[in-house]
Amino acid sequence: MSVIASTEVGEQEAVHRGYRFDVEPSPKRVRIEFNGVTIADSAQALVMRETRLAPVYYIPTADVRMDLLHRTDLQTHCPFKGNASYWNVRVRNRTAANAVWSYEEPFEEAASVKGYMAFYWQKMDAWYEDGVHMHRPESSADAGANRFVDWIMRKAPHAKTPEELVQGFADMLLAAGQPIWRLRVMIRTLHPQVLASIYTWQNDFDQIEVRHPTYEVLEKREFRDSPFATILRGEGGIRRRLNGPSPKLDFPILQDLKEKGATDYVAIPLKFSDGQLNIITLVSRAPDGFATEHLGELYEILPMLARVMEVHAMHRTAESLLDTYLGRNTGRRVLEGLIKRGDGDDVHAVIWFSDLRGSTRLSETLPRATYLALLDDFFDAMAGAVMEHGGEVLKFIGDAVLAIFPIDDPNSRQPLAPSHAVAAVRAAERRLSKLNQDRQSEEQPALGYGISLHRGDLTYGNIGASGRLDFTVIGPAVNQAARIQDMCKDLGVPVLLSESFAESFTGKLLSFGKHQLRGVEAKQELFTLPPDKAFETAAE
Repeated sequence: MSVIASTEVGEQEAVHRGYRFDVEPSPKRVRIEFNGVTIADSAQALVMRETRLAPVYYIPTADVRMDLLHRTDLQTHCPFKGNASYWNVRVRNRTAANAVWSYEEPFEEAASVKGYMAFYWQKMDAWYEDGVHMHRPESSADAGANRFVDWIMRKAPHAKTPEELVQGFADMLLAAGQPIWRLRVMIRTLHPQVLASIYTWQNDFDQIEVRHPTYEVLEKREFRDSPFATILRGEGGIRRRLNGPSPKLDFPILQDLKEKGATDYVAIPLKFSDGQLNIITLVSRAPDGFATEHLGELYEILPMLARVMEVHAMHRTAESLLDTYLGRNTGRRVLEGLIKRGDGDDVHAVIWFSDLRGSTRLSETLPRATYLALLDDFFDAMAGAVMEHGGEVLKFIGDAVLAIFPIDDPNSRQPLAPSHAVAAVRAAERRLSKLNQDRQSEEQPALGYGISLHRGDLTYGNIGASGRLDFTVIGPAVNQAARIQDMCKDLGVPVLLSESFAESFTGKLLSFGKHQLRGVEAKQELFTLPPDKAFETAAE
């Protein structure tokens, strides 16, 4: 029996160690039936034997009833065989979904099955060899345990961060004798600005390199012409031998890697349980690159590796979503377990309340998309200034922003929070001025606004219905901050500060006298900020 393709690595026999993969001719005629019809009948079948898997028959396409097959969108990837395409089998009123696959452009190791098709044993009704009904073949047991299983089962789950997991993965590959020079893992993220997290290990790096590319990278040619873009489009994995007389350098990154001494490049889709595609790439500088044994053992643990990485990705996603929708400090509190109705703390803080003037008129006169873009610009100016100076944005209420600058020591006569809040006001003024200059150049009216700063005690925690909670601040101080912001309209100033705020702020303020706030019994003195000389000079 002649061997068509055989790949086996290592001096030891496969029964002791390693991953075996070979393809050879079947000595018998193979026939396959589905719903009473012969789907394939061939005397030229091949048999693929692979470690820990049952033998698989590959039938030449010329001997397959292609008229009964219908291509589907499913595609799977093997790092040493290539990308497999799938077909349904449909005979009269019965369909076997994704029952047939083929490596239409196989990698070098599996080149002998090009032009052949394989069938899932359990999805066909009957198999025959030389006319004799066949029973399902047993899985191969010609190798010992996968050396990577111990790491994935015992050590990988203990990694506390993605960086630690990637470092442990690289260390395990090296310890197993993998000729790896660079390992890179790309995990997609659910974030309004960040596309993915990319972790890179290289054996001459001191630590894991982490990058967080934004969505703008999708428009760059560097990304569009990369293996990453190909995989994320669902076109399967990539394997390129970079040594030899005429390597296939169909991606710019391959030329760069070859110039750095790389000999082999493997890019593998890593699928999460929800179908999300992520990517692992491996680069070797060894003369012969990666062997089937290396990639076969890795291929076996990919599903488990994906689950471990998915846990870290889900944790990062939870952090990202909570930061985005609740704020960094509030999100952290929720992650730490403050999730029951009534959970919360008493907080002393500077309260920020800002509002867009004329929003009703704008919403009624502008197209929806234009008005939403205007709101985003306004919130970038207001909330962006708050976050830039250490504040916590708690809520967007229509066109208003509620935020706090917590004060750790309520008894401190000169806490830092009031100064940070005033710095945020100055930053918001500059941002709004720039936005209004841009609007003026487009012949659009300037945006007006009101900002109030107040200092007081708050309850910071969960309120709401039993099945729908909101983590926010409540208390009389919040209401007073909103009332003070309303006074900006009456007094014709964009910024007003409360009496309690002024008591702890060391900078210069201008008094507007005492005023009655709606719903507040006693009058209180209100203040505003003096003109920002530096800002006025810069504007001139």
